[in-house]
Amino acid sequence: MTVELTVVGSVNLDLVARVERLPRPGETISAQSFERLPGGKGANQALAAARLGAQVRFVGAVGDDPFADDALVNLRAAEVELELEHVGETGLALIAVDAAGENEIVIVPGANALVTPREHEGAVLCQLEVPDAVVLAAARRASFFALNAAPVRVVDLEPDLVVVNELEREVFGRGKLVAVTMGAAGAVLYEHGREIARASAPPVDVVDTTGAGDAFTAGLVVSLLEGRPPGKALERACAAGAEASTRLGAQ
Repeated sequence: MTVELTVVGSVNLDLVARVERLPRPGETISAQSFERLPGGKGANQALAAARLGAQVRFVGAVGDDPFADDALVNLRAAEVELELEHVGETGLALIAVDAAGENEIVIVPGANALVTPREHEGAVLCQLEVPDAVVLAAARRASFFALNAAPVRVVDLEPDLVVVNELEREVFGRGKLVAVTMGAAGAVLYEHGREIARASAPPVDVVDTTGAGDAFTAGLVVSLLEGRPPGKALERACAAGAEASTRLGAQ
């Protein structure tokens, strides 16, 4: 069964420095390597959903600048349908990744802050790297609306599915289904506040955790839309997130 999914969200070019350890406040350290890689939570999730077999349409914005083509290269290669505005400057993410795969990220929103709010039908997935008005409009006519509430803030809606980590849940934990990710410990799925599934993350050699949550989110959304039971869907999502952490870069 091929599911159709519209992803409304951010697309960035990630500027990634590999370091032995993350710097302390006020400290300057030298990087071991530097790469420019496609990213943005929306683009990451759209690409992961396509790789998991969904037919994906991605709605977002990039600038008319040299960064845009580099940011979109993987979405185009995966034949994701692109519905893009060209406005402002392409979003950037400044990322430091240490030897254990942990990271620090600073987002420069750029065009992502200028996406025009529009309504969409069918299954829709959003994140919070675009304005609230974009998220609210995308949810209005969706038959199934999923929200990865990150970077976390309060938005006045109750999605069909919300994906959060343990800290984000304290700020935004409303949804008919709530998936709470716990890193290497796996994830728990709640329905109207009652636990209905729990899954462990498979052990992997971690290289870079950037984008692991996005792969998890896409894995869960696609699996649920395919009609998989909640426990199986959660297991597949944990596996997708773990696999994503075995390679450098969000995608």
